[in-house]
Formats: sequence, C-alpha cells, structure tokens
Amino acid sequence: MTDLTSVRDALRSRLASKRVVFWHDPAGEYAADLDALDLGPVNVVRVEDNEFGVKNTILADHVRKHLVYRCGDIPRGTANWLLDLELAYGVFTADKTSMLQQELGLNDPALLPVIEQHQKFFAANSRKQALEKLLNDGDDAARLRAKMCQVLVKASGNKLTDIVRELLVENSAGNSAKFDELVTFGLDQFFWDGLASIYKYPSTAPTIDDFVLWMFSRAIEDFASTTPDEFRNIRSDFNALRYDVRSQDTMTTLASRAAEALDVKSKIENRDYGELARITIFEEIDRKVIVDLADAVATQSVTPREVADIVRQRQESLWKAKYAKLYQAIQSASELLAAIASLPHAIASPAVGLEKYQSDWFRIDQLYRWFAYAHQTADFQKPLEALKAEVDKQYANKYLYDFSGLWQQALEPMSEWKSAALSPQAKFFDRHVAPVVKDGRTKVVVIISDGMRYEIADELASMIRSEDRFDASLSAVLGSMPSYTQLGMAALLPQSSLELGPEGLPVLADGKPTNGTANRDKILQAVKGHAITAAEVLAMPGNELRELYTKHQIFYVYHDRIDAAGDKASTERTVFEAAEETLRELVLLVKKWTNANATNILITADHGFLYQDIPLEQAYYLSEKPQGDAVTKTNRRYVLGRSLKPSPSFMTFTSAQAGLAGDVDIQIPKSIHRIPQPGAGTRYVHGGASLQEIVVPVITVNKKRRSDVRPVNVDLMPETDKITTGQLAVKLLQREAVTDKIQPRQVRLGLYVGDTLISDQPVLTFDSASDDQRDRYQRAVLYLTEDADQFNNRPVELRLEEPIPNTTQWKAFSKGNYTIKRSFTTDFDF
Repeated sequence: MTDLTSVRDALRSRLASKRVVFWHDPAGEYAADLDALDLGPVNVVRVEDNEFGVKNTILADHVRKHLVYRCGDIPRGTANWLLDLELAYGVFTADKTSMLQQELGLNDPALLPVIEQHQKFFAANSRKQALEKLLNDGDDAARLRAKMCQVLVKASGNKLTDIVRELLVENSAGNSAKFDELVTFGLDQFFWDGLASIYKYPSTAPTIDDFVLWMFSRAIEDFASTTPDEFRNIRSDFNALRYDVRSQDTMTTLASRAAEALDVKSKIENRDYGELARITIFEEIDRKVIVDLADAVATQSVTPREVADIVRQRQESLWKAKYAKLYQAIQSASELLAAIASLPHAIASPAVGLEKYQSDWFRIDQLYRWFAYAHQTADFQKPLEALKAEVDKQYANKYLYDFSGLWQQALEPMSEWKSAALSPQAKFFDRHVAPVVKDGRTKVVVIISDGMRYEIADELASMIRSEDRFDASLSAVLGSMPSYTQLGMAALLPQSSLELGPEGLPVLADGKPTNGTANRDKILQAVKGHAITAAEVLAMPGNELRELYTKHQIFYVYHDRIDAAGDKASTERTVFEAAEETLRELVLLVKKWTNANATNILITADHGFLYQDIPLEQAYYLSEKPQGDAVTKTNRRYVLGRSLKPSPSFMTFTSAQAGLAGDVDIQIPKSIHRIPQPGAGTRYVHGGASLQEIVVPVITVNKKRRSDVRPVNVDLMPETDKITTGQLAVKLLQREAVTDKIQPRQVRLGLYVGDTLISDQPVLTFDSASDDQRDRYQRAVLYLTEDADQFNNRPVELRLEEPIPNTTQWKAFSKGNYTIKRSFTTDFDF
C-alpha cells in the first residue's frame, strides 16, 4: 500500500485548489483509513449506491469542500451518474504510478506507461527531485525519457548531443558508469533508438565504442551520403562537439583511437596533401600534411601564398595546438626561401643597403629566427629535418655569406664610418632624448636591450602597437664601430666625445668611464637622469616605481638577455629563446613604466648580431692574423691596436675615421668572417660591420588616451536570400588586412529562428594580412538540423558570432536574413 502520509499530502494539495475531489480506489485499499486522514474541514462522502444524492449535495453546497470516495468497479459511460462531475473536476487515484504522476505534475495520461516502465528510476528521491526541476508542461513521453537520461548522465541539457557528449567524455576516459546507469534504469534502448532515428546510426548490436568508430568513419568522408540530408544531424552535432572547447580533448582522444581502428594512416598514404588539408580531425593527416608540405617548401615547388592557405586551413585542426609550431616553421621557411631567391645581385651604395635592410631585407633574419625557434621548441622535429637543412644552407650560404659579400663591396669605398642614410649612434641622446626634455618638465624613459637587433625590434614594435592605446614607431641609427657592448652603451649616453681604451674597456665619454650601471648613473646625473637595471624595475612594486619616476627627468633602463645568452659558447644556441623572453619582458617593462605615469618611452640597443644555427664552414674563418705595432685586443669580429697593418682581409679605421677620440686603430674582418678564438662561441657574434650588427633600432613608444584596437571587419556577402536544400553555402569577406591595430577575428556562424539553433556552427578565423582583397574571402557551408523542418517558408537569421574573452561564450556582431523554401520535410524525434 502506498504510504498514507503521501496520500494525505496529495489530497490536501488537490483540495487546496479544487472544491471537489473525486477519489477512485478500485481495490478499496483506503476504505478503513478514510476517516483517519485528517483532511481538515472537508465533507467526506462515500459513494455507496447513492450517486444521485451525492450529486445533489455537491451541486447544492457551494461553501464546503467535498471529497468523494468511490471503491470497487466504476460504471462506464452514461451508467456513471457522476461522470460529468468527474470530467469537470478530475479523478484522484492513489496507486504508485498515479501518485508519482501527480507528484511530478505530469497530467498527460500518455506519460503513465513511462512512469510504470521506469519505476526503478523513481525509487530514489534524489533522481525524482532532479527530474522535477527539469519538467515542463507539454513534455511528451520522448522528452520525459530524454530528461531522465539527462539526470542519469548529469548532462547540461536533454538534447541528444548533450547526452552523447557526456557518454563520449567518459568513453574517452575508459569508463562506462554513466552508460551503465542508462542500462540499469532501462533507458539504453531509448538512447539507441534516438541514435538510429536522428543520427541514422545503423547498428543492430550497438555499443558506444562502435558508435564512435561509425561517427569518425562518416566524418572522414565529410558525412557524404547518397540520400540527401541523411547525416545532417550527426554532422551538426559532431561539429558542435569538435568546435566546443569543453569537448575538444575528448574528441582528440577518440579521434586517435578511431584512426588506429580505421587504419587512417594507410588510407591517406597516397593522397595529396592539398586535398587532405580540409580534413581536420585526424592527427595522421596533420603529420602527413606537415611532412609533404615541408618537402614541397624545401624544393620550392609550392608558393608562399599556397602554403599560407594550407596553414590557415590547418588552424581548424583538432590537433592545432600540438602542431602549431611546425606549421609556423613551414610558413616562415616558405617566405624566407622566396625572399632569398628574390635578393638583388648588387647593392648600389651603403645608403641603399641601409635603407633596403630597414624596409625589406631584415625580414629574412626575422623569418630565420621564427623558423629556427619554432623548430627548436616543437615537440616533433624529425618531419622538418630536410627543410631545416635547406633553410640553414640557403640562409648561411646565400644570404649571410654571399649577400654579405655584396654588402662588403658596397662598403669598400668608405673612408669614414658614417652614412647619409642613418644618423650615428653617438648622436642618439642629442637627436632622440634632448628634444623631448628640453622644456625641463617632460620626462623620458630609455630602455636599452643588449643585443636586440633590428628584426627583433620590428616584432617588438608590432607587439606594442597591438596593445590597446599604445603606439610605437621604428627607426634606426648607425651602430658604432666596432659594434660591441661597451662602445654601443657609451654612445647612447649624453656626451660629445667617445674614446676607446687600448683593450676596448673602459670606453670614456668626455673622459669619464662608462662601464657599469653606477658609472652611467654618474654621467646621467648631470642631465637630471638616473640609470637602473631592468631587473630592478621588474621587481619594484608599482607605487615605488611611481615615486621614483617623480624624482628624475631621464631614466636609462638596462636590459640584458640576448647578449648574455649569445656571448657564451655554452648558451649561444639559446639566443632565439632569449629573444622571445626579451620580447615578453620589454612589453612588460613598457606597461610597467606607463603605469608609473611615463608617457615618452624609447627602446634601443647597443648593437645587433649575426647568428646561424649550424656550425660554420672553414671558409667563414680568417687564416690571417692581425698585425701592427701593438695588437691590444682581438675579438672574433674586431681588432684594436696601434698602427695596425692594412690587409685585404680587414677593413681598417683610425679612431678619427670611426668618429672616436684617441689613437686606437680598429680592424673589422670583411663580410661575416670570424677571427678564430679558443673557447669562444662561433654561431653568435657581433663587433663587425654587417647589416645585422650595425642597423641599430630605435622604437618610440607613446600611450594614447583612447582605445584604438579593434577586430577586423568581416562581412557576409549573400548570394541568395533563400535556403532551398539541407545546406547553405555562404561567402564572407575580411574587409581589410590584419594589422597591429586591426586584429584577427574568430567567427562562428549559425542559423537561428529566435533562440532555436537550426544548423551546425562552423568556426572560421579571419587573420589575413594580404592587401589583395581576393586573398581575404572565405567560404563556409552550414548544414541544417531536423529542427529546421518545422520552419519551412519561414524567415531565419544567420548570425555571425565572436568569442567573449576569457569565457566559453559567444556574442553576435552581425546577421543576415534568409527564408527556408524547401520542397519537403523530414520527421525526426528523440
């Protein structure tokens, strides 16, 4: 017998909203307990062949509430004199199924079989209460079972994709507890029926493992079918799962397992990488595309534009995080090899060389650094070994060696170290600092990063510009000769004369030593300045830095990471890693100083450097030793002494010819040659006159008051306003090239009617920096789901959405209107 308290509570609840309650108790289970139910001021009437009297009482007495109790068999149809009143007020029964139905507010009689079939589910209050929170008026039997599945698998919703997501997550982890719950409570067949009717999963002996294999076998064929729209629902939900950040780890795990079972590796062995580029779900495809694309780049049988297009397609890969660095390396290599191939065969003059290096040629050094660093830090380097060998060979031999020979030829007529194209580094303070502080009130911060060459500064300026409300412009000065740290640092100080010591250290500025932060601080004090290390600034609390900023007009901040790594043989191969750290730290320094109220910031360097990531050939070394009355200092890239003997292997300058005081002679190995030095590194050097060493960057940074960073504009380019099939092809245009201030945009597309999504949601990335509009078009195909069928001949909305930063949510930023005009509908249900 059902618990008497539950019956009493159910009757009280019903009487609270109704004047008359009819209670049918066919077995007479509660006849003896009727008077003990304590229902309050209620007229309890037992029907005992007195139907007419009962009816008369109810119709005559409109004041009291009436409970009409009937047991035994109830006459059918018109033989039941109370039928009209029972139909008007409804009938209460106290059997377990009916009690559950009433407790949950499920008034539809069609739901009784569901409750009866799954009584085990309702045995626990926790499940019953969880389900009750999800129920809505109008839920049919299928929706009730779907919500029961939702409770059992702890899903966020009751759609099939919500249930499938939870089961795939646990399957990827090697568990089956949630699916076992469906089996335990008799809902597994309902789940399989849903997969069969909605996804067209055909198995007669279904398992989650088998479903996973079937799903991925359809995905590799892009869910193609001879029957129109057959796989539209699985395609839509599969894409929802693979693009959702919450389930991407699950999908990669399942894709790996499926790839092995489906033998994807052998199936794609002879397929073209260009054809495979659009398939983004299997790791084996990434590996093949990388290997084949790297080989094509190494032989230069593919253009940089074609490489960029393939790399962009691979950004949608499930495995993009794992292989991003290899794709970056391949793209950098492609652009680098093309740039080397287009180098001129002569350099007309030093001025032309200096200008072209700043506008074009520096990019080769930058691309080489990007390639080498991506290769060094990638988890998988073997696929790129042949490409790396080609890049290193072309960069070291054709660019550094051969092209630097052309630069050397341009330098040959020079009798003094100066150029009309660039002002000398020794005039840095006079031309870049003094004009800013001449009013006596305006302050300036100068950040000097040891060894930051021009190409690194170009990337740094771009990074700063990409920050909101920051602007940065890049120029250059002609580095001092020789291009080594002590002289370069001294040249940046306020001074009118520089003099080398016999061994290059110390360098004197107006007769004062410049080595070390303390000596530089003394020189700067004369112009209301202060010298400090970057490490001190980074460690300083913000309020302390703001207070320090009030005390001086000029700040020189000394940063040393690139040169510190490169100048040691044991760490020289980490110089590109040091460059990455330098970029991060310098952006941090800029922000820290602007937070301390600095508005004028200059970033420069003492010198640049040469670097190649392979051992030097013997031809790169000079066999001839420097000679003279006194050779006081010999470095890999320069020599100091008195009355140094001129030689075809060296460029020779007196102090006066190098713009210095004193009588120290200077010799520089021509081109990129090195002087052998025991124990010294060979790949990283500076001190000479190569473009990489002597084009010294100057970045001018300003903070703006207004926001000036925005995402790139993306427009829908409609070709029709009607949807006549189960899919919609759309074309989108990235309106402008991506720049530092106009930033890439990720766009998700979806068709909606109100809040109802009726398609899958492909995601595109718009990040083209091309000035050619033809390169900035992208196409996408949206596939309609079964929910679209009920909106035939109705308007629908195509929404373009972008991610909300630091969340998994998206927001709409544009839309287009369409009308579904399909000639048929389909009927799917779960």
